[in-house]
Amino acid sequence: MTLEELRRQLDELDGELLSLIAKRQAASREIAAAKRATGYPTRDYQREREVILGVRARAEKLGLPGELAEDVLRLLIRSSLTTQEQARVAAQGAGTGRQALIIGGAGKMGGWFTQFLSSQGFAVQVADPNGAAPGVPVVADWRELPDLASYDFIVVATPLSVSGAILSELALRRPPGVVFDLGSLKSPLRGGLYALQAAGVKVTSLHPMFGPSTELLSDRHVIFVDLGSEEALAAARSLFAPTMAEQVVMGLDEHDRLIAYVLGLSHALNIAFFTALAESGEAAPRLAKLSSTTFDAQLEVATDVAEESPELYYEIQALNDYGAESLEALAKSVDRLRTAVLSRDFPTFKALMLQGFDYLKDRRAVVQRRA
Repeated sequence: MTLEELRRQLDELDGELLSLIAKRQAASREIAAAKRATGYPTRDYQREREVILGVRARAEKLGLPGELAEDVLRLLIRSSLTTQEQARVAAQGAGTGRQALIIGGAGKMGGWFTQFLSSQGFAVQVADPNGAAPGVPVVADWRELPDLASYDFIVVATPLSVSGAILSELALRRPPGVVFDLGSLKSPLRGGLYALQAAGVKVTSLHPMFGPSTELLSDRHVIFVDLGSEEALAAARSLFAPTMAEQVVMGLDEHDRLIAYVLGLSHALNIAFFTALAESGEAAPRLAKLSSTTFDAQLEVATDVAEESPELYYEIQALNDYGAESLEALAKSVDRLRTAVLSRDFPTFKALMLQGFDYLKDRRAVVQRRA
């Protein structure tokens, strides 16, 4: 066969693969309906493990790398789970006949919540000077709305710099529905949240621990900050009941103390990493020729951080009441490592490595069990 004929053959095979994937997706939707009818959970880790092991064995019999077969299957499983989760959310129809107002709905997470609540049947209204998704009613300013009484949920999805003031203004209006924000920090929102609480508003606070491009919520966490309103907390949690998201409830101070490490420390580490590289005098293309597995993995994460909003990442560092704690821990750790290396102190260096191994092994064990 000629090269062109071989390429056409590949094109045909690619088309057959796509047709099979489409059939697999259709079967996934039927499986989702069957699971809902029987009360079966969307995700079954044991079943996934059996399928992956089986596919690896079949691939090796066909002379294919087991890793390739597993990677492809995991991608298909993830797509299938996304289809099933979305079908479950839509089928439950928790928002049917109810309304939601999203202040800041043109933003990334505001847009995610607009789609998420719409898929549950909510009639969504967006208040944002930058507009909204096609077909979604929008006003430039939520203050233009004459009455907030018709909204079952009011979601504040604006930047941290303005969210606190909006929450305080909402407290003056005393809406009867549930109010919650999506701030990645709660320290700068404390005044507004407590004002809502004092006004008798059903208020809670959310922190979705995922980005706006997320489709599947399996293995993702949503943090709910308990502000004393059981009704608000239960209502907000019910929105995620049909998903596979892990729900975590905690207090405001506990949230920010932990976020100082989960976000603050990890961001600071990567900012320090790419700053050291940028100021090293070594050209990035030259370093790329000498890259290693560890360097490449770290560089990929650091690149993602460098592409994010400087304003948002500054707020996460500077506006957290507990932010200094994690930065101080990072500085001390770097100093201990530096001292151990420069003084040729191998026992201390080894102790640092072993301490890290002991600390991290439990987390790895949990991840491996779920995989």
